[in-house]
Amino acid sequence: MSDTPLLELQNIEKHFAAIEVLRGVNLTIRAGQVTALVGDNGAGKSTLIKGIAGIHRFNAGVMLWNGKPITIDSPKTASETGIEFVYQDLALCNNLDVVQNMFLGRERQRGLFLDDEAMEGAARDTLDGLSVTTLSSVRQKVASLSGGQRQSVAVAKAVMWNSKLVVLDEPTAALGVAQTRQVLALVRRLADRGLAVLLISHNIEDVLRVADSIAVLRLGVTVAQPDRQDITGPELIELITMGQSGTRFAKAPSTSTNSN
Repeated sequence: MSDTPLLELQNIEKHFAAIEVLRGVNLTIRAGQVTALVGDNGAGKSTLIKGIAGIHRFNAGVMLWNGKPITIDSPKTASETGIEFVYQDLALCNNLDVVQNMFLGRERQRGLFLDDEAMEGAARDTLDGLSVTTLSSVRQKVASLSGGQRQSVAVAKAVMWNSKLVVLDEPTAALGVAQTRQVLALVRRLADRGLAVLLISHNIEDVLRVADSIAVLRLGVTVAQPDRQDITGPELIELITMGQSGTRFAKAPSTSTNSN
C-alpha cells in the first residue's frame, strides 16, 4: 500500500476581511484510519471543514489528494472527489423512510418510475456491510428511530456513493452511553473497510477510544498531530488548552522576530 496520504493540507490560511481564522493548518488524513480533529471553541475547526467541503475558499496553502494538488470549490466538487460529510444535524427527513433518505436527491429510476426494489436492496446491502443490525426495517420512518440509529443511517448514506473520505461532525453529541458505543463501533468499521475518516469531536474520551491519529487545532494553527498511542489524555487536554504539553509537545520556536 502507498504511504501517500489520501488528503493532506499544508499551511492552510483563511481570513474574513481582517480576521484571521486559519493561520497555518497542516493536516494529514490516511485511508484506513480515523483521524480526529480536536480543539476548543474558536479554534477554527468549522472553518477548516467548510473549506474541505468547498463552502469556503482558502486564501493560502495547498490541498493534496493522493499526493496531487486539488482545488475544491464547491460541495459538488467535494462529493465528486469522494468526500462525503455527515453534519451534526444529520440532514435527514423525518417523514421519509430509511431508503428514501439514503437516496434523497439521487433516486434510481427504471424508465419513468422510481426503482424502489433496487434502492431498497442497495440500502440494505450498505447497512449490512456496515454491520448495522439495530434497524427492524429499511422502510421505517426516520422519525421513529433513536439517535444512534439516525446516525447510522446518515453514515450509511454517506458511504453509498463510492466515498473515500467520510467527515463526521460530532457524531456522538447528545447520545446515550449505549448509542455512543454503537456509533463509535461504526466509525471504526468504516476505517477497517479502508475508508479515511475525519472525526470532529469535543469528547476527548471518544477520540482516545477510536482515533488512530489526533490533530489538535488551537487559534487557527495546528499545534500537533500525534498518533493515538503516542499521547495521553492529560497531554491532549494540555495541547488543546495551552498549545503545548511538557517537552514532547512543546511549541516550536518562532521563525519570525515577533515573540508570538
